[in-house]
Amino acid sequence: MKPPIRPARSGSRIVTLTMNPALDITTTADRVRHTEKVRCHGARYDAGGGGINVARIAHALGASASAVFPAGGQTGQLVADLVAESDVPFRRIPIADTTRESFTINDTCSGHQYRFVLPGPRLTFAEQAQCLDELRLAARSADFVVASGSLPPGAPADYYQRVADICAELGSLLVLDTSGSGLRHITFGVFLLKASVRELRECIGSDLGTESEQVAAALKFIRCGRAQAVVVSLGSHGALLATPHGCQRFLSVPVRTVSGVGAGDAMVAAITVGFSRGWPIDKSVRFGIAAGAAMLMTPGTAACNCADAERLFEIVPEPTEV
Repeated sequence: MKPPIRPARSGSRIVTLTMNPALDITTTADRVRHTEKVRCHGARYDAGGGGINVARIAHALGASASAVFPAGGQTGQLVADLVAESDVPFRRIPIADTTRESFTINDTCSGHQYRFVLPGPRLTFAEQAQCLDELRLAARSADFVVASGSLPPGAPADYYQRVADICAELGSLLVLDTSGSGLRHITFGVFLLKASVRELRECIGSDLGTESEQVAAALKFIRCGRAQAVVVSLGSHGALLATPHGCQRFLSVPVRTVSGVGAGDAMVAAITVGFSRGWPIDKSVRFGIAAGAAMLMTPGTAACNCADAERLFEIVPEPTEV
């Protein structure tokens, strides 16, 4: 399976949409204990949210990428400033409410990582509509649109289906990475769906404890016409790929983990970059595995290093048929 070949367009070949961006704050503590004050050491600030991460990582991997996102308040301004510092072009939709924060603490004593994620601002109907309008303008020059991350409180459950409709209208291919109601209410129009086993389990309503059950769930999305292909991320166990032509299993590559935040976004970014290079889907997923591993080696949600991703790509095993 290979993305359709089309004439090159002007502008960014990859456009991302982040409906619920965040200011990602990462810090370190000697030990995290309940009740007591937790004294932290230093802090790292990154522009976060699925689509923003994807755009930053795609840019780091050498692709032409831009980001569309709503942002409000001082936190939203800082997110926009950080995106600008990464040299990723973006369209910011001003909103009245304040952009959320996400907080990660690395416990040096236990080696555990604790993540605290706020729900995010409530967008008005007009703000939601403006996000779609700005996406439509940006996607006119895009070959691929990546909609990634959660929907903000109050957004209609079929919001990502509206995004799929825009992509179909403009001829852009949609890569979707979301969960909850945003995933459950997709009915058609997704080129590639990426989901974790947990996200797939919550959507299907089944345990999905075995590989065969995971494959069957992925194939169900394809047979219902909701997606042309599905990648199921398995964390340290790699990934599964389901297409109309069959299913494949991909193994991960072991690396020393600094932070697990953003590895899934790196996978989505690299897969989409592979598509933009004209690669077939299995090669693109292998690149996604490599970039996800490279992301584990970076602090906070800093974009992975392109050299690391390319080096790891050389040692990602070829997939096996399921």
